[in-house]
Amino acid sequence: MPPNPNLKELFLLDPTVAFLNHGSFGATPRVVFEKYQWWQRELEKQPVEFIARRVTDLLKDARGALGAYVNARGDDLVFVANATAAMNIVARGLNLQPGDEILATDHEYGALDRMWRFLCRKTGAVYKQQKISVPVTTHADFVETFWAGVTPRTRVIFISHITAPTALILPVQEICRRARAAGILTMVDGAHALGQIPLDMQTIGADFYTGNAHKWLCAPKGSAFLYARADAQHLVEPLVVSWGYEAELPSGSKFIDEQEWTGTRDPAAWLATPDAIQFAQEHNWDAVRAECHEILRYAREKITALTELDPICPDSTDWFMQMATFALPPCDDKELKRRLYDEFRVEVPIWKWQDKAWLRVSIQGYNSRADVDRLVKGVGALLGSVSA
Repeated sequence: MPPNPNLKELFLLDPTVAFLNHGSFGATPRVVFEKYQWWQRELEKQPVEFIARRVTDLLKDARGALGAYVNARGDDLVFVANATAAMNIVARGLNLQPGDEILATDHEYGALDRMWRFLCRKTGAVYKQQKISVPVTTHADFVETFWAGVTPRTRVIFISHITAPTALILPVQEICRRARAAGILTMVDGAHALGQIPLDMQTIGADFYTGNAHKWLCAPKGSAFLYARADAQHLVEPLVVSWGYEAELPSGSKFIDEQEWTGTRDPAAWLATPDAIQFAQEHNWDAVRAECHEILRYAREKITALTELDPICPDSTDWFMQMATFALPPCDDKELKRRLYDEFRVEVPIWKWQDKAWLRVSIQGYNSRADVDRLVKGVGALLGSVSA
């Protein structure tokens, strides 16, 4: 069946806003949000029973549902608050030594650039960001350019599946394959991948992979996962040491025990994640994603015609699906973003990256070509007055 044309009515978004920034924090359908609140009420009915006697089995079921969605055993992944937390959990347990190198691209998420710089200052390790120039051409060329940064000191490859600043889908499967052959650990930041593109942990082959369920899968805020290959789980230490360490009632998985039980917290967002998966399945999300991609291609055509600047990647689902970044002429990026929202009610991220201004557009099932038209109208009207 075709994608539901009335999906916007199923979300809680302000109908007066052209919301083109799903990529930052996501948005949750009403029915999933209600289940999230239902779980919170279940907890409050009898907190001791829920936390002490029910939650372990409930989380196991939820992990199983998410594991089936990404082709992983439920016991090979744990719920975390967000992808940044997941990468911190892994990185802080690596016992980095002076001179060890972590290889990444220069398109990584700023919070995790900061994580690596922090750890390198403490350990003497080196964070290397291989330059990937845009426009990109082919995945094969990307792999060769990236791999040129590998040296005998490379201990970890850290790479985004879909980059935050440039919204490019990277060929992480081939990178992970080469890294495994070379004995290099791989950490893949899939913050934007879960729900936007099909995921298969076995095919990707990363040692560690994280994804935000609250972004493109539309789960409630605070739901993300950390996957660890079974033979790499011994490297993961608890970021918070609590009752799961030296567990009195061990589950059989040290990885699960140490990461899942870190003290009292609200697990409702995690428990509602299977409902987000169900929502996608019930609304034919493969067709929704395909239609979103076509709307994004429409945006690409309109924006590049307006700016007269070339796209940063080929017109292909190899490189983008529901999110794309576009170059802007020299301008005051903060002022343009502010005025787009204040004067046109368009929510869209505009920022500086590598000393240039960029516009990132996200298209989710609640968006339409009318949202794109409003964006293009606003950018066209404002660019001249916010020129740098």
